[in-house]
Amino acid sequence: MISLRASTSSLDETINEYFTPVSDAIQSVIFYSVTVAGVTFPLVVAWLFTAAIFFTLYFKFVNFRGFRHAIDLVRGQYTKPGEVGEVSHFQALATAVSGTVGLGNIAGVAIAITIGGPGATFWMIVAGLLSMSTKFAECTLGVKYRRENPDGSVSGGPMFYLSRGLAEQGKAGLGKVLAAAFAVFCILGSLGGGNAFQSNQAFAQVRAVTGGDEGFLGGGASGVVFGLVMAVMVAVVIVGGIKSIARVTDKLVPFMAVFYLTSCLVVLAANFSAIPGAIADIFAGAFAPEGIAGGIVGVLITGVQRAAFSNEAGLGSAAIAHSAVKTDRPVTEGYVSLLEPFIDTVVICTMTALTIVITGAYLGDDTGDGVQLTSTAFETVIPWFPIVLAIAVFLFAFSTMLAWSYYGAKATAYLFNESKVADTVYKVIFLSFTVIGAAASLGPIIGFSDAMIFAMSIPNLIGVYLLVRVIKRELTGHEKDLKSGQLQKVKVH
Repeated sequence: MISLRASTSSLDETINEYFTPVSDAIQSVIFYSVTVAGVTFPLVVAWLFTAAIFFTLYFKFVNFRGFRHAIDLVRGQYTKPGEVGEVSHFQALATAVSGTVGLGNIAGVAIAITIGGPGATFWMIVAGLLSMSTKFAECTLGVKYRRENPDGSVSGGPMFYLSRGLAEQGKAGLGKVLAAAFAVFCILGSLGGGNAFQSNQAFAQVRAVTGGDEGFLGGGASGVVFGLVMAVMVAVVIVGGIKSIARVTDKLVPFMAVFYLTSCLVVLAANFSAIPGAIADIFAGAFAPEGIAGGIVGVLITGVQRAAFSNEAGLGSAAIAHSAVKTDRPVTEGYVSLLEPFIDTVVICTMTALTIVITGAYLGDDTGDGVQLTSTAFETVIPWFPIVLAIAVFLFAFSTMLAWSYYGAKATAYLFNESKVADTVYKVIFLSFTVIGAAASLGPIIGFSDAMIFAMSIPNLIGVYLLVRVIKRELTGHEKDLKSGQLQKVKVH
């Protein structure tokens, strides 16, 4: 045990010594920040929020107009037999949601309220609603330019609409560069933020509720053993590709969402009389000039930043999952994908925020980190909530790892022309990072991978802007067919 503790500590020290300078340099570029109203604001967040506003206006508020149609599509009311693809609309949505719903919904929201007060919740919801249009745009392109492989599988996502779509416009060179950059960023991001960080946080929460250093997971080997167990669980699922992942996520995502939201509702029910006051605090805080984080602007920035970090709209990751859908109309999956930020940010993040605000947990002198603050809020009603939290974090982490393993595998397939060897090597490396993440702290690697995940938005959104007229044509044609009655609903069995 002692030797293993020492080796783990040595691993941390070695990585920190050699990787920290590289990680810090890259993070300083990707997360370059300016100070607005006393709040540090990463410009990459402005890049994502500006896109959300633009696409909402350009597509004439498709995020609201298309909501009902999106629900109908998920229910299979327009699905026809024989359409190209591997998974249903619901399975594609579940896989993509599994990649965004994670620790940020539990800890990130708490941090936003600590910094920006209850008002940050309002702007988080606004940003979440606007970012639905970004998901619509990128996922429509994902299906439009996907590639059908000889074995019947499909490959899609930003790599393909950047290379294929821009080639149609005579910008083949630019498209190849942007696609390759996106693929590299995606692979590196999947190993850290989409994997090692998830196993690390899952282990930390499970270990905490089982006695910490004094519990049965307190030994030096426990991180490695926990990581190996998670790696085996992930391996069993990802070996089968998107169909296997979708079969798990279409059951896991609804379960974990209901599990977590039910916990929130229990707290809200116990504080029912305080709900009007909490909602009033949220609205008042959103427009209060003396707001905690530098007035209205500061509170707005805090909420927008939380939404951007939570739903990943604009990063292009979700377009990879949605590209596998069975459909002959690309825009239908654009409609389905706009539900993603609604579920992640407008529903789950908002429920977390309401729970924290209604209990007043954020007003304490020692609120701790994000996870601790959320736990404190729940413990006011559910004393044994740390156990519930540990289960939620584990489920969120596991589902996130499944989705990001697929994103990284598809990026690898693009770079190495669907090589089976490259796919196997990537999956072995991915599973290794699951173990390493649980066993070591790996701070610099996590910071680096987070930077890579948000770096994905740079080539992705450049391409989406350049291809925006293609999306508009798909949308206009589909709406015309709906209006004329050419598209008819089918019976759902």
